[in-house]
Amino acid sequence: MTTTATATKQFMTSEQLLNDWQGHRNLTRRVIESFPEKELFEFSVGGMRPFAKLAVEMISIGGPALKGIVEGNMEAYSEEAFNPKTKEELLKKWDEETEVINHYFNMISEERFQETFNLFGEYEFPVYQNILYFVDNEVHHRGQGYVYLRALGIEPPFFWERF
Repeated sequence: MTTTATATKQFMTSEQLLNDWQGHRNLTRRVIESFPEKELFEFSVGGMRPFAKLAVEMISIGGPALKGIVEGNMEAYSEEAFNPKTKEELLKKWDEETEVINHYFNMISEERFQETFNLFGEYEFPVYQNILYFVDNEVHHRGQGYVYLRALGIEPPFFWERF
């Protein structure tokens, strides 16, 4: 009997994944900053939600989801707890959630990224897939923000300048 050993090379470390995600968050924060206050909360195109509502969705996913993964909590997703009235309040919460993400992300071991977790009691996927969804969701909504800014005659930040 012949045994063949195979080596697995890691494509990306968890630290690189977090840095990539935080780069996206940094860019999304700059998109929020680019909006005039009134339009951030009121402007929309084609019946889509204003960008402030999209930002609240992103705030309501990342930190709470990672906390749920770390603590094994599958509570339902909710945007009800945060209802900002100003851009300053929205950015302050964005920054607070960035720290929450850093804290909980760093508590997930490499092995846990492969574990299946029922996020918010609805989305049963490996932890790494849930995290990639958080990034995909943010990129998607940030794209809506770019459309809004262009419709308002405002040049959005360059998408490749994430840090």
